Amino acid sequence: MPTARQALLGAALRALADRPWRAVRMVDVATLAGVSRQTLYNEFGTKGGLAGALLRGAADGYLAGVDRALTAPAPDRPAAVALWTLRSARQDVLVRALLTGHWAEGLPRPDRRPDPRGRTGGKPPPEPGELLALVRDRMAAASPGVTAGRCETVLRLALSCVIVPVPDDDVMDSRALRLVREATRPLVLERAAGISGPSRTAGGRSPR
Repeated sequence: MPTARQALLGAALRALADRPWRAVRMVDVATLAGVSRQTLYNEFGTKGGLAGALLRGAADGYLAGVDRALTAPAPDRPAAVALWTLRSARQDVLVRALLTGHWAEGLPRPDRRPDPRGRTGGKPPPEPGELLALVRDRMAAASPGVTAGRCETVLRLALSCVIVPVPDDDVMDSRALRLVREATRPLVLERAAGISGPSRTAGGRSPR
């Protein structure tokens, strides 16, 4: 059975699907969840606290999907994370906003101001740069031989396809995957050739 907090978050998402966030009233969320307004305020403090909890939940769901993608066979992990990023941002407008920093009209925005009464919706959601860094570091840790810089390149390629999409979803997915594979190809070729970095002389210096 869901907790009061889970029921309230689900109710807030249902209300947001029907109307812009500015038109969502706290009393409506409480009624949808079947709890009192006082319970809602005890959990989140303010409407801004509720918005922050919704966005934090979207970020956590996206990161959980990243972790699932990273269970793919090692060579396919960058592509799996890129594809999950594309699909998650396409299906969830909150994830899209968190990843890109572009907030469509009618979406909740995080309120990072402290509640003067000491109540809060919890930890604030990450900024886009923070979220990208979290995913980059998880990718690098799960992908032996793949640098953090290359992981970031893969993520930025995926996000570019989110920001400038192709009308056909299947075409967009295939183009994004091709870009990812092209970005990782130099690494694959280097590893196949046994090259781990610039060639060096016996004295430890790169040849001129």
